[in-house]
Amino acid sequence: MQPVLETYVPDDFSLWPVAEGASSRFTALSGHLTSAEVGTALMLIARCNDIDPDPDVGDDRPPRPADPLASFLHGLLTFDDLFASGGLRVMDTSTGVTLLPGCCGGLEDWRGMYAVLDGGASPFLGHDPDPVVGRSGDSFRLVVDVEQSDSPVIELSADELRRLLDGVGRDLADFLALASDWVRRHLPDHAEPVIGALVRVLAVPVSRSTRQTS
Repeated sequence: MQPVLETYVPDDFSLWPVAEGASSRFTALSGHLTSAEVGTALMLIARCNDIDPDPDVGDDRPPRPADPLASFLHGLLTFDDLFASGGLRVMDTSTGVTLLPGCCGGLEDWRGMYAVLDGGASPFLGHDPDPVVGRSGDSFRLVVDVEQSDSPVIELSADELRRLLDGVGRDLADFLALASDWVRRHLPDHAEPVIGALVRVLAVPVSRSTRQTS
């Protein structure tokens, strides 16, 4: 189980270094990314929130600044509720079945999977495909596409599901520490607000290594 972002890297992006070419539809987040891959992940998250303020719908955020970098980061730094296109990728290595986030699924909601362990309903995992997770007796069924009657399924025990989710939390915490160092090097004038936004969108606690040391 991996936390992933949906990958799209425009050819003309030049605000900071990013990886050239997308090797996969999804970018997995962890503490093992290269500097360019971290830059790509930051670009993907910021791009998801790069939306002009719209007072006509009650959006009272300040106007977009003229500076290109500040303009691109504006949504990331001003939205209360942030979105990161992606979610959880689950691969069953024994059967070859892979569950992927559907369209409109967001990584920021990944902790909703824990609620299923406590008897809650499946969180929204996207559509086209329409993945869902639910309890079946003493196990949990991760359905790749509930709209297909013969959809592949990954079955997990409660202990396995919790262990995998805890691993996602560690991957995100490691990525956050790595990304925080990257942001302080490449975006020093915006570092702490950007790191704060990452903490919120990744839904992980701030570790000692994430905090700036004096």
